[in-house]
Amino acid sequence: MRTYWNTQNGLCTIPEWTPNCWVQVTCPTDEDTDFLENTLGIPDYFLDDIADTDERPRYDHDEGWALIILRIPYVKEVRSRTPYTTIPLGIIMKGEVCITVCNFETNMMIDFVTYQQRRGIGFTDSVDMVFRLFLSSAVWYLKRLKQISALIDQSKRNLDAKVDNADLISLSRLQDSLTYFVTSIRGNETLLSKLKFKLKVDELDADLIEDVNIELSQARETAGIYANILDSTMDTYANLINNNMSQVMKMLTSVSLILMFPTLIASLFGMNLINGMETGWWGFPLAMVLCVVTTFSFWWYFRHKNWI
Repeated sequence: MRTYWNTQNGLCTIPEWTPNCWVQVTCPTDEDTDFLENTLGIPDYFLDDIADTDERPRYDHDEGWALIILRIPYVKEVRSRTPYTTIPLGIIMKGEVCITVCNFETNMMIDFVTYQQRRGIGFTDSVDMVFRLFLSSAVWYLKRLKQISALIDQSKRNLDAKVDNADLISLSRLQDSLTYFVTSIRGNETLLSKLKFKLKVDELDADLIEDVNIELSQARETAGIYANILDSTMDTYANLINNNMSQVMKMLTSVSLILMFPTLIASLFGMNLINGMETGWWGFPLAMVLCVVTTFSFWWYFRHKNWI
């Protein structure tokens, strides 16, 4: 889907492409790809790189075309092993052409357009739009991190009441999401430091870059804190599970030992040998009394040692 935006006086849609407009391409179709490659002349491998979900943040330049790949946060609507992840957002520029390409529909881009329309200013140039996209991505990383923090707290409350596999799996998946976030934010920071020298930056852009650096740094530190908290939480619950299992095994071992002694007595007196008790009426009661006394004695000893 293609949308053409006039960025000079506010942000408003226009029916067709004009020089210096912003072309927003979301979930590109074959028609969109044909327009980008044949009408605007974008190198085809640019679109292939953007379509690669594992593509890292980077800057590329070829025959006057500049490609910037930014990693942005994304929440999968369907049930997934990693509900929070990151996806590539491609920014392609050359002269009067400015295009963004994303193979997923994200809340970040919808919010970005809405916020710029509320500002009613638009963008001074394509470089200004690039750094505002960086700023928006940093803000959305912080929003998603708050949601992850709430999910972590909820899972911890559930685990405090009862250790359940579903909650442990949920924490493990959030741990994977934080790993993606930390890696992508660091990549965006490295890319931002390169763009300072690759793009034509004016005074206003320099102030905006400083704001982006602050937001990205805060997002990276927050993601790192949550990742460390989650690591320690997982280690704590793993130790609790191991401790509970040790307690259960100790109790079962103690019970087995207690039952072993009356079994031994019953086995000895149950042998087909002459022991003087086979003809007396008191033989069976004596064997039972010995079993009970032995069981009680060892039970008291193990209880005194806190083994059961």
